[in-house]
Amino acid sequence: MSIHPTAIVATGAQIPASCTIGPYCTIGPNVVLKESCELVSHVVLDGHLTLGSNNRIFSFACLGVSPQDLKYAGEPTRVEIGDNNTIREYVTISRGTTGGGGITRVGSGCLIMAYTHIGHDSVIGNGCILANAATLAGHVTVEDYAVVGALCPVHQFCRIGRYSYIGGGTTITQDVLPYSLTSIERNNHAYGLNKVGLERRGFTAQQLKELRSAYRTLRASKLNTTDALAAIREAIAQGNAGEHVAYLADFIANSERGVIK
Repeated sequence: MSIHPTAIVATGAQIPASCTIGPYCTIGPNVVLKESCELVSHVVLDGHLTLGSNNRIFSFACLGVSPQDLKYAGEPTRVEIGDNNTIREYVTISRGTTGGGGITRVGSGCLIMAYTHIGHDSVIGNGCILANAATLAGHVTVEDYAVVGALCPVHQFCRIGRYSYIGGGTTITQDVLPYSLTSIERNNHAYGLNKVGLERRGFTAQQLKELRSAYRTLRASKLNTTDALAAIREAIAQGNAGEHVAYLADFIANSERGVIK
């Protein structure tokens, strides 16, 4: 394998021959790398960390480090990261806590840009983009193909719905609706459907029409959230809306912090 002579790799670390470890990297004894990972330089991998295949980690990223939680007392909690991710400079990903399940997870095919922080016990899905300095507190869930804009702080226990797009600088203190555009420019409102993003992901015209109708019921009608949700479920029962609208309805119904509407 290619390990730069200035790198420090602890005994016990599992690194396949196909990996490349650049200058001044530090890898702890409980780290497991899968095939064809590249650590560019000055990367810190710590704790019980498993990194999937074909990940590229840029300089000064710190993965698997202790959580920023005063209750943490050195328990052997974990970070699990999937395949084909790009993790840029100065990203920090904290391992889990016993009170939060003990695992921080990142899926596959994600782009995690510079200075992003993923706090303890957070769960990031597949195909997500976290732009520069996105800051996720502990216990945050980001569902598949969501985009979190630059400089966005996300409160603990918030959920970012699948295929949603959050504009840069938006403070998130409630759940972000799936398929939505949410931005500080609209006073932290979900101001429409993420139409361009959904089209790029292969959503059909009929699916977009159904979602647009559901959002019109939720946002543009004079119904409160409970009554709007009942109207959306009635449309589903009548066969006028499909699986994506059903998922949207379930997301709203299961929200504990409330949704940004």
